[in-house]
Amino acid sequence: MESNFRAILCLAVILLKLMAFTPMKKRHALLLLALAAALPAAHAQSGKWPDRPVRMVVPFAPGGATDVVARMLAPRLTEAFGQQFIVDNRAGAGGTIGAEIVARANPDGYTLVVTAATYATGAALYKMPYDPVKGIAPISMIGVGPIVLAVHPGVKAANLKEFIDLARAKSSRLNFGSSGTGSVLHLAGELFRQMTGADMVHVPYKGDAPAIADLLGGQIQVMFAPALTVTPQIRGGRLRGIAVTTKQRSSMMPELPAIAEQIPGYSAITWYGMWAPAGTPKEIVLRLNQALERFLKQPEMVERLRVDSVEPAHTTPEEFGRVLAEEIATWSRVVKAGNIKIN
Repeated sequence: MESNFRAILCLAVILLKLMAFTPMKKRHALLLLALAAALPAAHAQSGKWPDRPVRMVVPFAPGGATDVVARMLAPRLTEAFGQQFIVDNRAGAGGTIGAEIVARANPDGYTLVVTAATYATGAALYKMPYDPVKGIAPISMIGVGPIVLAVHPGVKAANLKEFIDLARAKSSRLNFGSSGTGSVLHLAGELFRQMTGADMVHVPYKGDAPAIADLLGGQIQVMFAPALTVTPQIRGGRLRGIAVTTKQRSSMMPELPAIAEQIPGYSAITWYGMWAPAGTPKEIVLRLNQALERFLKQPEMVERLRVDSVEPAHTTPEEFGRVLAEEIATWSRVVKAGNIKIN
């Protein structure tokens, strides 16, 4: 902060004196002006980062899965870099408000975002004021997890094949709930509907909890739900797990088949990742990436994530950028085919 102040002070002094200079002296002054303007960026890349607290925006409310992941990382990053990493919850518009705050922030390494798969669905639904792939600096994925196709015990389908047959029947009248229109849970169900020809009606809720409550009560019959929130209900016999949405069976729920076993090509995951504003120095991006790689190999971190049905998934910045591009392209096709709009 102090070095930035000195740079601004230098700029002010130069500008005040520039007016009285001869043409030759003006050229020298302009050179000094350019050097002074470069001081903040040079400081960020000098290896002294961070020399003040770092803000980690979570674009969702406190207590959600993304917030939990961010708060697991914050103390580890604080210890690794010797400065506080402070979680800042900025919820709204499916995570797009918090994401835009970070995309527009100064690319100096002091503003980051920890986000989730809804970043890709949001980019498919909303016209973003920045490029959601090229307009950011990807750092790494953090973890991935399955979505579970869960049904009320009254649904007359004991396995995936029986459920697909039932869902295709025009007389089935199945309602599937989600945490909201355009959420990854909604689009996972919509992708299933499009690929199977299932006759299901979407019922949006304001979050996972009310949707699961109505699934338990039988007001809706089906939900594509985060494994974390429905696994206890499935194991307790209050819901029936039919399948997972990952490409292969999940190591956390190996007894459930992958939907892709019956519907080749089907895939939908929850994921978590970190990125920074475009233009963030590569040195800072790589230091954060390497720190995340170390954390995600720690047995206690692995165990803690798996308790929340998240499998650690470190990537390079380039790999994470490719994942984002692929996810946004997939959900954009689903949104267009389903004529899905946010009211």
